[in-house]
Amino acid sequence: MISKRGFLAGAMASAGMALAPRLQAAASPLPVLSAGADVKPISPEEHAARIARLQGLMRAAGVGAMIVESGSTLRYFTGIRWGRSERVTAVVIPAEGDAVVVTPAFEEPSVRETLRIPAEVRPWNEDEDPEARMIGVLRDSKVAGRKLAIEPTTRFFIVDALKRDGLDCEIVSGEGLIAQCRQIKSPAELALMQRANDITLAALRHVHGEVRAGMTQQDIADLMDKTSAALGGPPEFSLVLLNEASAYPHGSHKPQAVREGSVILMDCGAQVHGYQSDISRSWVFGEPTARQRKVWNTVRRGQEIALETARIGVPVGVLDDAVRSFYTREGWGPGYRLPGLSHRTGHGIGLDGHESAYLVHGDATPLQEGMCFSDEPGLYIPGEFGIRLEDCWYMTAGGPKLFTPLAKSLDQPI
Repeated sequence: MISKRGFLAGAMASAGMALAPRLQAAASPLPVLSAGADVKPISPEEHAARIARLQGLMRAAGVGAMIVESGSTLRYFTGIRWGRSERVTAVVIPAEGDAVVVTPAFEEPSVRETLRIPAEVRPWNEDEDPEARMIGVLRDSKVAGRKLAIEPTTRFFIVDALKRDGLDCEIVSGEGLIAQCRQIKSPAELALMQRANDITLAALRHVHGEVRAGMTQQDIADLMDKTSAALGGPPEFSLVLLNEASAYPHGSHKPQAVREGSVILMDCGAQVHGYQSDISRSWVFGEPTARQRKVWNTVRRGQEIALETARIGVPVGVLDDAVRSFYTREGWGPGYRLPGLSHRTGHGIGLDGHESAYLVHGDATPLQEGMCFSDEPGLYIPGEFGIRLEDCWYMTAGGPKLFTPLAKSLDQPI
C-alpha cells in the first residue's frame, strides 16, 4: 500500500535519477550510533501473546473468527511479511485454537520463512480459489451463528466471495478489535521505534550539514536515503520540500533548488524490523526573515501545546483542538483553513507510518499508556513557504515521552 507521501517521493525520485557528482561521497564522516544496535525483532512469544489477546477480545465480542489479508496487520499477529497481489495470502484466526494460513502452494515455503506462530498452512493451487480454503477453515471452526470479523483493509473481492457462499454468520469489521491490540505498544516495540528514530535524527543532522546552494530536492533526498541506510535504518521515505513547495504538506512536482533564503523542509522516516520513525525539520538556508522566524517559533510552540495537553484518558482529538485554538489566536486559520494548519496535528505510528488513533478534531479515542503518535502541527502559507516540525512520542502514566528531543531553534533545527 503506497501512501500519498510515498507516491510523491517516488515521483520526485523518477524525475531525477542521476546523482550529482558532489553527492558520490559525503564531505563529512557519517555519525556513529553508540547504543541500541542489537535491538531484536519481535519474538515468537510476543506474537503468540498477541494472538491470545485478540482471541480473548473476539470471544468477548461474540466473534467466531477473523480474516486478515497480507499487510501490516498480518505481520503484527503472525510475523508473516508478505505483499499483496492478485494471489491471496491471508490468515484465518478462530476465537479458539490455532490460526490457519491460506497461501498459494508455490509460495508456501517463502511464507513459512517469516511465520512466527503455531499455525496450519492450507495452500491453494493456481486452478483453485483461496476463498474456498478460507470457507473450509471457517466451517471447521464452527463459526455458523457467530460473527465473522474482517480486517478493514481486506479487499472487496475476498469478502464478496465469502458472502456468496452463504455462510450462516454476520460479517463485521475487525477494526475495533485490531485497534485494541495494535494501538498499545509493548516495550519491545518501543525499543524498535526508538532505534528507528535515533537513526533518522542522526541522518538528518548529518544531511543538514551537507546542504549547499544549487542542490535540488532530489539531491538532498538521495543523500538522506544513503545516510539512513548506512546507519542501519532502511529509509521508508525522504520527502524534501524547498522554497514555495514547503507550503504544500506533500510537496510539488515543480523543480526547486537551494538558494539564499530557501526554506528547507525535510520529512523523513526509517524502519527497524518493520517499526517506523517519522521526523520533520525545517530551516532556512542563509539568513531567515523575521516572518520565517516568527512562523517557526509558532510551530515549535504548537508542538509543546500538543504535548502539554496529553494526559491519560484525554480524547486524542483534544490535542488537535488545543493547538488549533492557539493558532487561531495567533491569526492562523481558523480551523483547517489556509494560511494555517490544514492537516491533523498528528497520527498513530508503529508498523505503519500512519495508523490509528489520530490527533484530529473529533477523535474521541482516550489516551492510554503505550500509545504512540507523531506531533507535527505545521503552518502553511500558499505562495510563500511552510514550516513543519515533527517528533514522535509515546504515552506513559506520567505523561508523554518523546523519542527525539524537539528542535531547539530555527538556528539549531536538529
